[in-house]
Amino acid sequence: MVIVHLTNHVLEIGNGIVNVAVDLACTQSNLGHQVFFLSSGGEYESLLAEHNVIHVPIVFKKSLIRLPDMIFSFRRIVKTIQPDIIHAHMMTGALIAKIARLNFHYKLVTHIHNEFQKSARVMSVGDTVIAVSDSVCNSMIKRGINKNKIVVIHNGTLHSPRVHPTEPIFLQHPALVTVAGLYERKGIRDLIYAFNMLSHDITAHLYIVGGGPDKEIFEKLAKDSSRNSFIHFEGFKGQPSSYYQNADIFILASHKDPFPLVLLEAREYGCAIIATNVDGIPEALDYGKSGLLVPTRNPNSLKDSIEYLLLNQTERYNLSCRAQENLTVFTVERMTDDVIDIYTRLLS
Repeated sequence: MVIVHLTNHVLEIGNGIVNVAVDLACTQSNLGHQVFFLSSGGEYESLLAEHNVIHVPIVFKKSLIRLPDMIFSFRRIVKTIQPDIIHAHMMTGALIAKIARLNFHYKLVTHIHNEFQKSARVMSVGDTVIAVSDSVCNSMIKRGINKNKIVVIHNGTLHSPRVHPTEPIFLQHPALVTVAGLYERKGIRDLIYAFNMLSHDITAHLYIVGGGPDKEIFEKLAKDSSRNSFIHFEGFKGQPSSYYQNADIFILASHKDPFPLVLLEAREYGCAIIATNVDGIPEALDYGKSGLLVPTRNPNSLKDSIEYLLLNQTERYNLSCRAQENLTVFTVERMTDDVIDIYTRLLS
């Protein structure tokens, strides 16, 4: 097949949408398909080239004024490539691919990664719509997407071509680790509050791995806390595997999260996991079998679960073992096979 993936960029900034799209493109190319990637560019261009994926620069922007230029540029590229499948991972690219399809015969697949965005309804323009979790699927059906054209394909990130060896790190223990963008919706505020409420006789260190627009807000919260010297902001890490390896407990306190890749990565490294019971998170943790689920926006419950695991080494060990079970469903290869099946059905 000739396959084209569309995202706004391929920057290595921890964007889950880009990470999934890059993984798919590389793995599909490795299977012998001819794969192109259209975006404004970024650090992953070199990785795409290593896997014989051809990157073609194009700028997708939410701008009515620029719409005619984007459609013209897109049609010119498509005329040269003659794709069988266009796989759009972001809304602007999906709209352009839909509008520009006149006289072309490609099938359009749209991929809903973040259904909490109001504009996610736009992704219904695809011939087939992929949802990253049952939670996302059900939400989008309620918002009017035809249930007969929406298919659930869970994210897979294990065996990702993006992963490479990293230098070891040494954390102070017990080490509580979160890997997340520094946005309010990731629940970092709740995590800091919960950490501050831990019993005085418990000594632990909190490592916050990630970057984002609300970093200064969270740093001030940490600075004003009674445990400020035990809270460490590590910044964005393209390869956070060393943090998973050294975590005593991995925590994800999101308010919204369709199907987070970091939980799959934490499971691979055998982390004892605490995460909020929201959106696709329960699906990523086998509905509580592979990690503790707590109510979202509830620092008290989060604090109780952290204390429980810190004081119960046996339960931490049991959670660690269960986290590593049934991981084959979360590989990039499985995700790629499922997506190729979608393409094949569309083309037949």
